[in-house]
Amino acid sequence: MFASIVPRYDTINSLMTLGLDHRWRRETVSMAEPRGAIGLDIASGTGELAFEMMRQGARTVIGADFCVEMLQAATRKAARTRMRRSVALIAADAMRLPFADGTFDCIVNGFMLRNVGNLQETFAELCRVLRTGGRLVCLDLTPPHGPLRRFFAFYMAAFVPLLGIFVARNYGAYRYLFDSLSIHPDAGQVATMMREAGFADVSYKLTGFGMVALHRALK
Repeated sequence: MFASIVPRYDTINSLMTLGLDHRWRRETVSMAEPRGAIGLDIASGTGELAFEMMRQGARTVIGADFCVEMLQAATRKAARTRMRRSVALIAADAMRLPFADGTFDCIVNGFMLRNVGNLQETFAELCRVLRTGGRLVCLDLTPPHGPLRRFFAFYMAAFVPLLGIFVARNYGAYRYLFDSLSIHPDAGQVATMMREAGFADVSYKLTGFGMVALHRALK
């Protein structure tokens, strides 16, 4: 499914978020404090967070994703933006990372949490490969509370799949986005899961009218 949407992935992300996804990614990386750090962008997709980590001063960055076609798109983008020698792109599973304990100073991910088989196990694995004092920052959609809840449900169930039809020619992939959110824990529950996985100083902020959460935690 992810391989099938690669050609229009960045375009639809921008359309779906009214262009705000670029600002959210910059803020995600800033919260991870990457300057001089060894960083990991897990579920890197087309590499946007990995490249932003380098722009914000990271020493070394690995972008990892389980979809090879996404990584191929990231490689092409790296060549266009002169990032080819700055970011290493590898195929890897977020729940079984091929890195030693305490490898990274900071880890970021964007729109990954809804797509792993077991979120609790994923947080435990990210905690394992992060050094003591290292930072984890997660950017993802979250089910909003209050009066916007119905609007959000309509937007995700109706408008986003239409983008999938007319831009990506793939209704199913963007209907999946709504389906994955219907069972995704809200921001408070995600924070609790991070603490249970061994993280400390867990906090989060909501943006995008309460529809997007940025979680930050320390090991």
